[in-house]
Amino acid sequence: MRLISWNVNGIRAVMKKDFMTSFADMDADVLCLQETKAQDDQTMEALEFVDGYYMYTNSAIKKGYSGTAILSRKEPIAVSYDMGIEEHDTEGRVIAAEYPDYFLVTVYTPNSGSELKRLGYRQTWDHAFLAYLQNLEKTKPVIVCGDLNVAHKPIDLARPKENYNKAAGYMQEEIDGMDAYVNAGFVDTYRHARGDEVKYSWWSYRAQARARNVGWRIDYFLTSSSLASKIQDADVLCDVMGSDHCPVLLEYQDS
Repeated sequence: MRLISWNVNGIRAVMKKDFMTSFADMDADVLCLQETKAQDDQTMEALEFVDGYYMYTNSAIKKGYSGTAILSRKEPIAVSYDMGIEEHDTEGRVIAAEYPDYFLVTVYTPNSGSELKRLGYRQTWDHAFLAYLQNLEKTKPVIVCGDLNVAHKPIDLARPKENYNKAAGYMQEEIDGMDAYVNAGFVDTYRHARGDEVKYSWWSYRAQARARNVGWRIDYFLTSSSLASKIQDADVLCDVMGSDHCPVLLEYQDS
């Protein structure tokens, strides 16, 4: 199974940036998208030229904001949306697809914001989302992917000292949230497969950050620890353009 996750920063925008060529080249069995910035019907319309995939979308009440989607060659057993918590279920941030041996969850984690106004909400979200994943694990293992909006370790961003406890995505409270996933048994597949190899998945549009590779790794595939032995490869596809994020990859031995 070749699983890919990509924050496209607007599905209608990325379609104008050679998305279909990138999509064909990536040859994903499942493609998970975040920040579609479109209502369900708009996302489906944007993707109408994609053949051979079952499509599932989740949009925010607020138009042009947030949103997620899953495109899967195999039809899932079932698909569910959101966490079942009213406080967290208005922004289209979660989709879970059930397959025979695991759940695949895509998530667009809330950003704490440039002035950290949502940092407190972000902590509440992290706690609730971990509980949601652990509840799924009671049935079968979980693969979770998406924009988690946090650089976990100093190696995961180009300028850790300058950003620590000053910038959204590298606040200690956010790092603690990521630690909680790992302490609960979720495996960072990129580190599992690639060790200390440095790649970034997001770059600011400012100051030619991508050209200078001044980036952050904030997009992940995590798996339940029971699935770690089936991880064949994980990577960050830095050469794929079209968004301020690039896709991340998990190659997984499906049964």
